[in-house]
Amino acid sequence: MTARTLASDYLAALERGDLAAILSLFRPGAIVRSPLYGPLPAAEFYPRLLADTGRSELRVRGVTQDGPLASIWFQFNWTLASGAPADFECVDMLELDEEGLITALHIFYDTAPTRPAFERETGTSWRPVTP
Repeated sequence: MTARTLASDYLAALERGDLAAILSLFRPGAIVRSPLYGPLPAAEFYPRLLADTGRSELRVRGVTQDGPLASIWFQFNWTLASGAPADFECVDMLELDEEGLITALHIFYDTAPTRPAFERETGTSWRPVTP
């Protein structure tokens, strides 16, 4: 599977809220590192994300691959379950195994405009501990 096909399959499943299709792209035990949810197994992260989501509209901006690393740059027009908008543009960096399954996914985006709406909705968000 090419990085572009993987990106298309991933974003389409995420937009549909299709948990089974999302998780089929991940190796069991894979970790997602999110600036709002923190590091979680994919099998825990996606049910939480989908429960917090009222609507998702995703638009790919670019896809790159270098060996076992692939990146997806996309616009995420995210509506929280309450109907509050929490849109952002981000890059997901995927670590792939030899079969093309995702073993780790790192999410990068500026949470400053999104975090307040998310925290009002969910009551909290993950923040890394700083010394």
